[in-house]
Amino acid sequence: MMERVVVIGAGFAGISAAASLAKAGYDVTVLEKNSQAGGRARVIREQGFTFDMGPSWYWMPDVYEAWFARFGERPADHYELVRLDPSYQVVHSISDHWQVPAGRDALRAFFEKIEPGAGAALDRFLEEARKKYELGMGELVHRPSLSWMEFADPKLISGMLGTSVFRSMRHHVARYFSDERLRKLMEFPVLFLGATPERTPALYSLMNYADMALGTWYPMGGMGRVVDGMVAVAEAQGALFHFDSAVKEVVVRNGRVAGVRTGSGEVTAEIVVAAADYHHVEQQLLAKEHRCHTEGYWDTRVLAPSSLLLYLGFNTRLPNLEHHNLFFDHSLDAHAHAIYEQPRWPEEPLMYFCVPSRTDRTVAPEGHENVFALIPVAPGLADSPLVREHYTRLILARLTGHTGIAVEDHLVYDRSYCVSDFENDYNAFRGNAYGLANTLRQTAVLKPSVKSAKVRGLYFTGQLTVPGPGVPPALISGQLVADLIHREHSSYRQRA
Repeated sequence: MMERVVVIGAGFAGISAAASLAKAGYDVTVLEKNSQAGGRARVIREQGFTFDMGPSWYWMPDVYEAWFARFGERPADHYELVRLDPSYQVVHSISDHWQVPAGRDALRAFFEKIEPGAGAALDRFLEEARKKYELGMGELVHRPSLSWMEFADPKLISGMLGTSVFRSMRHHVARYFSDERLRKLMEFPVLFLGATPERTPALYSLMNYADMALGTWYPMGGMGRVVDGMVAVAEAQGALFHFDSAVKEVVVRNGRVAGVRTGSGEVTAEIVVAAADYHHVEQQLLAKEHRCHTEGYWDTRVLAPSSLLLYLGFNTRLPNLEHHNLFFDHSLDAHAHAIYEQPRWPEEPLMYFCVPSRTDRTVAPEGHENVFALIPVAPGLADSPLVREHYTRLILARLTGHTGIAVEDHLVYDRSYCVSDFENDYNAFRGNAYGLANTLRQTAVLKPSVKSAKVRGLYFTGQLTVPGPGVPPALISGQLVADLIHREHSSYRQRA
């Protein structure tokens, strides 16, 4: 008899786990509360526009390739990838725009032009970042972190001691570059990790390697195409997906998971993989005696940011924009302080604009532009209609100033998404968008565990457990859970 598995949630981690478990021979059912798969990577299709609702950066292509390879497939079997060049635009002021080139040679020359000697410094920086990437993405993230002994590996320890891992990211970047704009460019990838650059470990310069060495890519049709490809793989392995199926309770009998309860009744299972928000599952779906953490524990967790998102459709093309645009025309430190130190709505926010219609004409009607705008904000903020209206005006004004076009006159579609939407749609703890912050005190074994210590057969995956936030880590998190089940359940078997 095949053991039955229920996966709660069809985000990247849930799909990843479901596909691996189904391939191994389990009877896998995925229950998703929303009407489509993808979690935060759902898609809006309205008035001829296609908007990715969440993730828009395709970094670490090797992680996607490795995931599809598990099933004898390739990303190219499901979507077309193009490398963006320039990788993105950085706007420092109205008169100071950087188009950051793809390719090491062009990037080196670009850095050298900004600051003499910075080209060679970039080579040294990225060589160390490469070692961290291989250490982090090749070793650290593939451990379930059930015990510190998993990390008692001489190769791992040697690699950590041989690079700048625990120094702050700010101090690490400053060792290589003097130009303030270059420093800001190197620090920006950590903005979403859950701490200021002063408090983020230099280990995460591995993200600079992912950006500048491995490249910034785009799946034609949008990130939703990646979700579609993964669901197709999972279904080909035998996983069944049920949408509009919110789980109301994780059923536990005699200390062991027995299934879940939905609005339609009980779904029995010997194993439950919770790929929904960890806090929600523990505090809302489990009886108190089965929880491993109290509300007090969760209140002390440091979360990565939430976001104010705008999905904007314009009936004209907008000049001076690239596919990805980072507006660093105000203080990065002041904005980060408003997220991490004294949570509040930022007065002069940094902004990110994704304009996929610059690359992909299928995501907007002919002659139109598709714009996804994002302002990172502290989780748990109140996002009233007045607040959203205020920041919408700021975003449109920033676009008008940069493009030279009165963009509001051409706005034909707009929709906002913020803290309360993350809470309502994803049961996200305090409306977080990116999960648990990657701080030293919330690393590896110090994160909420992938395995319940009180309920046999209950596992967790996703951005509030290991390895952490982001799409590639979510894919790996799902694999970790499947591999852990492989080791712990004798009936886990590979198909011939």
